Amino acid sequence: MYKLIEPEVAGGLGDKTEMDNSFFPPLIKTLNYEFDGWLGDDILESFPCYIMTEVLRKGVEAEGLTGIYFSEVLISKSETFLELYSNRDLPNFFWAKISGEPYKDDFFITEQNTLAISEKAYFLLKKYSINHADIEYL
Repeated sequence: MYKLIEPEVAGGLGDKTEMDNSFFPPLIKTLNYEFDGWLGDDILESFPCYIMTEVLRKGVEAEGLTGIYFSEVLISKSETFLELYSNRDLPNFFWAKISGEPYKDDFFITEQNTLAISEKAYFLLKKYSINHADIEYL
């Protein structure tokens, strides 16, 4: 059984993001996630990308979950973030690249461009902060 997850959106694609808009969804070559706020979740979204904290990444890798691999992400803070959270440090984040096949892997992207996760992935994610994610059955 699979679930759809729409993670917290804590910002957007920053100025240093390199993408090719001739595809849909756009093909992201370099990801700059710019924070406007952050409610503390370990998985975040800014269409069409996902990022995870280092602690969640380690959990995903230790569990051997499939359909996902990680890459570097450039993190920046917007003026809004700096005004609202001037003393707030951010943990290390990694770009969670979703590569899974539908209904075969633990992570995959649906035809509606939504992230789907297996029960195994869901049970792992529940051990971390996903309080602001919307989750429903697929």
